[in-house]
Amino acid sequence: MIQLDGVHLNLQSAAGEVKVLRGINLRVERGERIAVGGPSGSGKSTLVMIIAGLERASSGTVFVDGADLNRMDEDALALLRRRRIGIVFQSFHLIPAMTALENVAVPLELAGRGDAFERAGAALRAVELGHRLGHYPAQLSGGEQQRVAIARAFAPEPELILADEPTGNLDSETGAHVMDLLFDLQAKSGATLMLITHDRGLAARCSRRVKLLDGRIAGDGADPGGAT
Repeated sequence: MIQLDGVHLNLQSAAGEVKVLRGINLRVERGERIAVGGPSGSGKSTLVMIIAGLERASSGTVFVDGADLNRMDEDALALLRRRRIGIVFQSFHLIPAMTALENVAVPLELAGRGDAFERAGAALRAVELGHRLGHYPAQLSGGEQQRVAIARAFAPEPELILADEPTGNLDSETGAHVMDLLFDLQAKSGATLMLITHDRGLAARCSRRVKLLDGRIAGDGADPGGAT
């Protein structure tokens, strides 16, 4: 599902060039559940951005579901995300003027799905929000907003789910419930899951843990400590 070879990302700053990723080699198989951890500034979120085609590598190759991201223009990358990648961020990124149902239906409509609202409703019911379809983000709790975001990510039936600290803005009890739902949906759908997390407990629920340190992979395996 994911193949990265020699991936570097260098960014310019007022202090000069910053090396964010330094030669990442990574392969993730279809259906795998992988946790990525490491200290702040180690490159975890940047890695997600590269895989999602939201940031371009300075060098190296990036393949996602067989597609060479380096050879794709912005329109092609947007189409790839729409059809094959679901993304859940720490911040919910819901559209304030749209209801929960509309927020989930939007990407489906953009993909040309005639059953967009029917599928969106089913996705929201799957995350226990069938009673909140007509509510706006401001009328929802943080946990409910993140569940809407998860429903939006899974509704198009993507091959890959990227979740970047999805419980970072939630209390521990709400976060645990949200993650139970996310893991359950991933298991049912068979989608590949890459989870960015500092939480050892969440990392332990993944079959594989990768640790980043200073833009490099410092650990990769089933060691529960490898993703912290």
